[in-house]
Amino acid sequence: MNDTVKINRGLKGVYFERSGVSHIDGKAGELLYRGYSIHDLAEHATFEEVSYLLIHGELPTQPELDAFRAELAHATIPDAMVGILTALKDAHPMIALRTAVSALAGMEPDASDTSEAGFLRNGTRLMAQVPQLVAMHHAIREGRAPVAPRSDLSIAGNWLWMLKGQEPSPEATRLADVDFVLHAEHGANASAFAARVTVGTDADMHGAITTALGTLAGPAHGGAAEDVMKMVEEIGTPENAASYVKSKRANREAVTGFGHRVYRAEDPRARHMRDGVEQLSREMGQPQWYEILQAVVDAMKPYSRHGLNVNVDFYSGVIYQLHGIPMDLYVPIFAIGRMPGWIIQCVEQHRSNILIRPLTLYNGPDQRGWVPMSAR
Repeated sequence: MNDTVKINRGLKGVYFERSGVSHIDGKAGELLYRGYSIHDLAEHATFEEVSYLLIHGELPTQPELDAFRAELAHATIPDAMVGILTALKDAHPMIALRTAVSALAGMEPDASDTSEAGFLRNGTRLMAQVPQLVAMHHAIREGRAPVAPRSDLSIAGNWLWMLKGQEPSPEATRLADVDFVLHAEHGANASAFAARVTVGTDADMHGAITTALGTLAGPAHGGAAEDVMKMVEEIGTPENAASYVKSKRANREAVTGFGHRVYRAEDPRARHMRDGVEQLSREMGQPQWYEILQAVVDAMKPYSRHGLNVNVDFYSGVIYQLHGIPMDLYVPIFAIGRMPGWIIQCVEQHRSNILIRPLTLYNGPDQRGWVPMSAR
């Protein structure tokens, strides 16, 4: 074994490529999409505007946005998908979603087109199809007929409409829209890197997104919002938060929703979800959810100097809970929001493609002679 080789486990601190999409300053707690602050985008932009910005590099003009929305509205689901999702009605929604996206590769006429135009076309289509697939699977498992999307609603509005079969309020739509904006892109996270590895083999967009979905499904990546909601239910009341945190820290266990692989300061996306939780929980007459979260934040303040600050997923789960969305849909919601980031990461990889092939340092036995079966 070569002891002079430095091992960066998890590729931590390793730059493998250049990217013009998102800038993250973990020390300062800053996030930019294409040079625009996440705060400005969360407060002023729609998810469609942010998606166009990420994928095409600039904020759209009104005609460009109208054309982009029309392209999204024309992306429907083949009829054969109902049978596939029906066969998977008892599966976890992430398994159903991953399988459905993979199956779409065999249903779309140009899914194997690996030109840049093909990547953009198939990526944009998938961006519209993923929320439809999640809503369709949920309807089928509840014994309801899937609801058709509406061309007059945004992606966020359509997602809520198809999920429940009821037109969502402007407030609910806006909150879902902000959630998607905040999750839209985040550099070389595990799922985006996995998608790039897939593209590095000259695979198509459907293959890359299937890879990303499989990676996001892991609880160490996409499961934080669900875990936070479980924690909130376990705590029960704001008065129990301090003792819960004290017990977790004494046992050297993580408190879900705190700390991030990149951020040392508070996740800049968190405050926008915090404001939404506070408003929604009070409007719906369930302020205890927000109060429990804030009690946990207060109990965790002594640990902020160690980089254990609140992250974006700390507040997301409660918003979903207040909307009556089942916990096993939390990760698929993350996937809906992350689609534009995955798409442009794949496009960037495609533009200067190279097979991603890191090394592992061998630390097994030295060369040995063959031992015949009779001597083992």
